[in-house]
Amino acid sequence: MKTDELICTHIDADLVQLTINRPPANALSEPLITALISIFSDFAQQSVPPGIVLTGAGEKFFCAGGDINEVADHELALSRMEAFHAFLEQLEQYPSPLVCAVNGYAVGAGFEMVLHADYVVASANSRLGFPEINHGLLPAAKGMRHAATLLGQRAARSLLFSGELITAGDALAMGAVDAISTRDEVLRDALAKCRELCSKERQLFAAIKRTLRESARMNDAALLQMTLDDLRGYLGNANTADARSRFLTRNRKA
Repeated sequence: MKTDELICTHIDADLVQLTINRPPANALSEPLITALISIFSDFAQQSVPPGIVLTGAGEKFFCAGGDINEVADHELALSRMEAFHAFLEQLEQYPSPLVCAVNGYAVGAGFEMVLHADYVVASANSRLGFPEINHGLLPAAKGMRHAATLLGQRAARSLLFSGELITAGDALAMGAVDAISTRDEVLRDALAKCRELCSKERQLFAAIKRTLRESARMNDAALLQMTLDDLRGYLGNANTADARSRFLTRNRKA
């Protein structure tokens, strides 16, 4: 699905920049969420899915959450929430590096997207949080659960119960973002980080993401089976074999 509200820029063969372009605040409509689902699905099906940097157009907003105008239509609001839940699942399951370049406000659904990224670079002027409780709304349950998992119950409760927005510095201290850059450098730094992550062996990267995602819901027997399945896969992988060989060679020289 194509839309002018989502700009896809192929930086190179292994790196894509996706820009949410829905002025004035890059709020998510149902068609925009559908477009995001479609493009992530297309990339995920490639033999080697590209690294993705997700950002917002302009200097003030990464994403201001869902478009509140759609909430007046109750059926549309329910349909959009189903679509957004599916999109969060896609972000969580995307096998290659996903980096967010936060250039301003990342609130509500925008903050949920940030929390599902592998790495987050925020501009120093960014503000992040869950303001829904003050606006007669609720975040997606999946987003709230992920906030508690990533940030801890106490921090998640503080954000969700208060509805207050936090600074980039507070978000860094809390673990909601990984790095802070100047407004002019946030996208450049996010692209550089995504390119760095893309240089890692992809099979191992995807296995680590899957384990972090699924391990909390698995018993020890299932964890062992997943570990053995991954072990069989990477022991037979030429790239990982080369990496082990280089490591052994360096150790012998030392």
